[in-house]
Amino acid sequence: MSEQDTQDLAGMQGSEALRRARSGDAPAISLRAPSDLDEYTRKDLRKQEIAIAKQYHGGRMWPYVVAAWGGFALWVALFPLTMLDIVPLWIAFPIACFLATGGYVTSHEAMHSNIAQAGTKNRWINEWVGQVSTIPIVFPFSMARLMHLEHHYHCNDPEKDPDYTDEAPNAPMAWYKTWWNRQPGVDGSIHHYKRILAEMGTPEAERSLKETMVLQLVFMAVLFGMAWSGYALEAALVWWLPRHVGLSYIRFYLSWAPHHPREGNTERYQQAFIFKSRLGHFLSMGMQTHLIHHLYPNIPNHRTKAAYYALKPILAQRGVDTSKL
Repeated sequence: MSEQDTQDLAGMQGSEALRRARSGDAPAISLRAPSDLDEYTRKDLRKQEIAIAKQYHGGRMWPYVVAAWGGFALWVALFPLTMLDIVPLWIAFPIACFLATGGYVTSHEAMHSNIAQAGTKNRWINEWVGQVSTIPIVFPFSMARLMHLEHHYHCNDPEKDPDYTDEAPNAPMAWYKTWWNRQPGVDGSIHHYKRILAEMGTPEAERSLKETMVLQLVFMAVLFGMAWSGYALEAALVWWLPRHVGLSYIRFYLSWAPHHPREGNTERYQQAFIFKSRLGHFLSMGMQTHLIHHLYPNIPNHRTKAAYYALKPILAQRGVDTSKL
């Protein structure tokens, strides 16, 4: 793997996949371009692409910190506020759904160390943004990060991509699968995650499995305790149902929509597709231009749209279908 390719994968720093790639134990991600481009053209386009992409790395990341910590504090506050009848459940429920769903966006930046890199003095901020962001969906940050980085390294591989279970022939079936994959006895997302972690066999993987078990036990204990105390509706509408709404929304927009169809699309410029969402860029969580994230994980989510338009002419020459946006 070249030095530049390693830089492109900087957002995956710390993942087992990247360590294998750097050690030479796994092949580098292919940079194959359309066959009608000669080597000189490919190299020139690559230089232009990197130069433009560098302009969109970094930027102000403190809004993610405020959103993560503020959102988590508000979500926790919904429990006593609803139990004391200060906030009605019909108001608390959509707020909880929004916070559970949006938390994945802030955790996603932490997964790629975009808030603070390892070894820096503010690293603890990066880690705590990730930790609190995924609690509402009962998905420990340690597992979320490992699985997401594996998704990057093995994107659209039917055996190794942790998110391949979300694939469906159309949008209605994709929404259905977001629910079906969480049903008992179904070999869906979480079972696929646990199997991959067990196969990894690293200390990080073992720790994430333990943290998953602890968080799930806490989740069930809180629900049972609240129901036993007469607050079953509060438990259901502040945590249980918003969690399921959030997971379905996340799996549809972050997994299915930008990657469909997955089969055979493992090359660099085919790992995600440009699409136009009926809900717009914000409500689709910035996934309309998710390809930019796969190409350059260190470009923050809020800057991928601008980066896409800047890179659009080059991507088109690379064979990317840019007709949707």
